[in-house]
Amino acid sequence: MGHRLSKIYTRTGDSGTTGLGDGSRVSKDDLRIEALGDVDELNSSIGVLRSQIAVSTIEDKATWDKSLSLIQHWLFDLGGEVCIPNFNLVQPVAIEYLENEIDRLNEDLPMLKDFILPSGSLACSYAHQARAVCRRAERRLMSVHSRDQNIQAPSLQLLNRLSDWLFVASRALQRAEGGSEILWQKNINETI
Repeated sequence: MGHRLSKIYTRTGDSGTTGLGDGSRVSKDDLRIEALGDVDELNSSIGVLRSQIAVSTIEDKATWDKSLSLIQHWLFDLGGEVCIPNFNLVQPVAIEYLENEIDRLNEDLPMLKDFILPSGSLACSYAHQARAVCRRAERRLMSVHSRDQNIQAPSLQLLNRLSDWLFVASRALQRAEGGSEILWQKNINETI
């Protein structure tokens, strides 16, 4: 590892700019910094989900923890890529893993015929919240890619597949805690 943080405040960002990993400085509201912030928020959301599963009644916590740990590491890698233009850290194996896990989790779930509301147990709800943050991070990363054309395909695919994984995970977590999805009701106004 190149540099260790021995001093947390540097005062170099006091003028509204921040440094990228390649040494360049950009405005703190630069699209790249916005994307980096969204990826960081997503990683934090995954951490909250991970801590909730640890204290839940869900069986097979070790499998969930392994997946969430991998995801957090991949998101940290993605942050490195966003911070250092033209740098590759995210590997296709991450996308393959998520696809395999989506298939595995989805095997035991009933076919979804209606939209579901992002609600349920705490773990399920945190997965839904992380999914929404993931979609925002994906949109922001696409904006950076549209402007700079230097975000690698596995990085773009990671967030797309992760949002799918979080959706299926929310359903699986809700079932694991003994609940079922809360379905959207098309004509809810008629029940008032």
